[in-house]
Amino acid sequence: MTALAADQLPSIGPAVITLGVFDGVHRGHRHVLAATAQAARDRDAASVALVFSPHPDEVIRPGTTVDRLLPSELTLGRLRSVGIDHAFEIRFDAALRSLEPEAFLASLGPAMDLRGITMTPGSAFGRARAGTLERVAEIGAENGWDCIAVEPLTVDGEVVSSSRIRGLLRKGEIELASALMGAAPFLRGIVVHGDERGRELGFPTANLAFDYPAALPALGIYLGRVRVPDRSVGPDHAALVSVGVRPTFHDDGRVLVEVYLLDWDGDLYDAALELKLDARLREERRFDGVDALVMQMHADESEARRRLRIGGA
Repeated sequence: MTALAADQLPSIGPAVITLGVFDGVHRGHRHVLAATAQAARDRDAASVALVFSPHPDEVIRPGTTVDRLLPSELTLGRLRSVGIDHAFEIRFDAALRSLEPEAFLASLGPAMDLRGITMTPGSAFGRARAGTLERVAEIGAENGWDCIAVEPLTVDGEVVSSSRIRGLLRKGEIELASALMGAAPFLRGIVVHGDERGRELGFPTANLAFDYPAALPALGIYLGRVRVPDRSVGPDHAALVSVGVRPTFHDDGRVLVEVYLLDWDGDLYDAALELKLDARLREERRFDGVDALVMQMHADESEARRRLRIGGA
C-alpha cells in the first residue's frame, strides 16, 4: 500500500486523531488507541490513526533500517481491529519533517474537521519535534479542538514500546515479548527453494524470504504455529522453527528462518507463510556431526509434541 500525503486523505468529517508508527499494535499502542476511540465517541467524531511511513528514523538517519514487528499492511488491519474507525499511512519525508506542527495539523483540514488529538507526554512531531503535548494543547485551544493527554502504559516500571519488544526478541524472550504485544510475535515470509539439507536429514523445512525488514528473534529453535492460506494449512498448524546460521555445516553466516511443519508433507514453494512464535526451546548449537544434529532434532520434535500434547515421533 502506498503512503499518502496529507492532502490525499479521503474526506472523514469530524475526527479525533492519533499519530505514530504503531509497529506491532502492542498493548502500549492499544492503550492510546482506546483513549482515542473514547475521545472520538465523546465528541461524536470518527477515530483516526495516522501511521508514518517509512519509519521516521529511516528518514532522519539515512541508511538506517528499523526492523518491523508486523508488515505495514497488517499494521493497518490491526489498528482497525482494535476499534479505530480509520487508519492511513502518511508519507514521512523531508517535506513533512520540515513542517511546523501548526502547518501539519492545518494540512489535515480538507479531509477532517479536527475535534481532538491524543498524545503521550513524551511524544512530539513536526519540525525539530516542536509539536510537544504542551504546544499542541496551545494550538488546539487557539483553533477550537482538544489535546487529550494519555499516560503511557507501563509494565514492571518500564514503558511498553516497540523498541522494548524488539529488544526482548533479540534476547529470545518470547513469552515476555508476547505478553507486551498482547499477541504472539509474528513473521510472514515467502517459501523459497533452499539446499534441501533438511529434507536429507528427515526434517523437510520451508525456507522463508521476507519482503519487509522482519524483527527476528535470537538464534535458536522455537515452537510456533503456521498458517498457509494458499495451501489450506492452519491457521495454527504446529511447527518447529529454526532461526540460525547452521554452524554445524559452516555455512556463510546468513541468518535463515526454516520452518518444519509437524505431521504435514506437501509443496509450499512460493506460498506466503504466516508464523506465530510461542516459545524458545533452546539456543542454536554447533554439533560434532550430522548424527548428533539429527539426534537433537528428534529430541526437539519430541519436546514440541510433549508441550503440545500431540502424538507421533
